[in-house]
Amino acid sequence: MSDSRTTTDHDQIREWVEARGGHPARVRDTGDSDGDGILRIDFEPQADGLERIDWDDWFATFEESELAFLHQDSAKDGAASRFNKLVSRNS
Repeated sequence: MSDSRTTTDHDQIREWVEARGGHPARVRDTGDSDGDGILRIDFEPQADGLERIDWDDWFATFEESELAFLHQDSAKDGAASRFNKLVSRNS
C-alpha cells in the first residue's frame, strides 16, 4: 500500500471524499435522531446497509466519537485510492 495519512480537518476530509465521488454515510439502523451511528464513506453504487447523511451530521458524530480519518491519496499504480478508515484519535 502507498503512504497513508491521518487528518481531523473537515475541509480536507470532505475534499478527499468528494474528489472520489464519495458521500458521508452511516450504517443503517445504527443512528438516532441526534445523528449518532457507525460512520462510513459510501461510493457509487450505493452500498446496501448504508444510509447517506449530510456532512453536518457526519462531522458531529465524527467529533463526538473523537475519530480521525486515515486515508490514502494514491495506490501503488498512481491511480486515486479510495482506501479510508475511521480510527480513534487516541491511538
